[in-house]
Amino acid sequence: MSWGSLLVTVSERWRQWAAQPLWSLGFRPFFLAGAGFACIALAGWGLWLHGWTRWEPVAGMLAWHRHEMLFGFAVAIIAGFLLTAVANWTGRPGLSRTPLILLWLVWLLARLAWWLPMPPALFVLLQLAFMPLLAAVVGHELWRAGKRENYPMVLVLGLLAVFQALVMWGLLGQHEIWQRRGELGALWLVATLMTVIGGRVIPFFIQRGLNLPPTPAASPWPTRVLLIGSLLAALSMAVGGGDAPRLWLMPLFALLAALHCWRLWRWHQPGLWRLPLLWSLYLAYLWLALATLGMALWHLGWPLPQSLVTHALAVGGLSGLVLGMVARVSLGHSGRPLQVSRSMAGGFALLFLGALCRVLLVPFSSLGLGLSALLGALAFAVFVGGYARILLTARV
Repeated sequence: MSWGSLLVTVSERWRQWAAQPLWSLGFRPFFLAGAGFACIALAGWGLWLHGWTRWEPVAGMLAWHRHEMLFGFAVAIIAGFLLTAVANWTGRPGLSRTPLILLWLVWLLARLAWWLPMPPALFVLLQLAFMPLLAAVVGHELWRAGKRENYPMVLVLGLLAVFQALVMWGLLGQHEIWQRRGELGALWLVATLMTVIGGRVIPFFIQRGLNLPPTPAASPWPTRVLLIGSLLAALSMAVGGGDAPRLWLMPLFALLAALHCWRLWRWHQPGLWRLPLLWSLYLAYLWLALATLGMALWHLGWPLPQSLVTHALAVGGLSGLVLGMVARVSLGHSGRPLQVSRSMAGGFALLFLGALCRVLLVPFSSLGLGLSALLGALAFAVFVGGYARILLTARV
């Protein structure tokens, strides 16, 4: 076979691959890969914690766990959601086919880089490439459509890229304090995204799911205060607000907790507890409120381990909201009824129990760490097992 024929064959095979339903919209590859990665990462973390494996990635297992649950798992889901949502916001075709494959490969290479021998400069480049590319894609689409009200999403993505660079600098320079600050800043920045996205979709989902009449538009000021306050909370973490309690930060987190609780009170409808797609999101947002309240109490000087507050946000809030969102968005954007199976409802319950184990059981027994990781891995395995066919096949 000549080189020309080989190139034609490879090009044709690539076009056939890119034409698969998996690459038709951003939520498909990133939701599937992100959830699958969560299964592997949580299971591997649990095995390592109890000495059942000797895996050692670049910089060690603890650094890998902290970084990858944010910039591997969470960022994949954020990418899938935003690439899909931007198409709805702008009315323009979403990223698909070859551009989507290339962006996904950038994400995948960063995950593999932790386990492959390579120069430090190349490792850092692979880790830091994805966030600026995602911000550029989202920002370009919003700019082309003139959707200025959604520009804060680009700001959050840009800050995530900055915080990841801070983590990498701390990792390679062995400045653990800066690594931790970057990770805490990034986690609370993801909480900002949860605040914005949850504030938009949860009440809408409740209204549609329960067939309620539309409610009058609320004042925009609580949402604006939550956005600005959440950004300030994230920035405070990145500059040392998580190193030790600081009394002057207590009012900020107390205000955020009060506004989150106000939202939960305003959204509540008795009927939501009948629908797993609703109570899963509602409980996840409740964890966000509890985490901000916990930080307020920690800054006030209560003997409350900050790690428990952090994991209440990460496991209960972030992971809970992710699992509920990917389950609903995958159904809605594939043209299927918005009804989950009993197994998926069980997955929501498993993750909630995992959060309870991480927050309430760990202070009394180290078994809570492994049990929490196992329950989380099982919850996302339920999603992968039940939704892989949906994400790999064409819209109904």
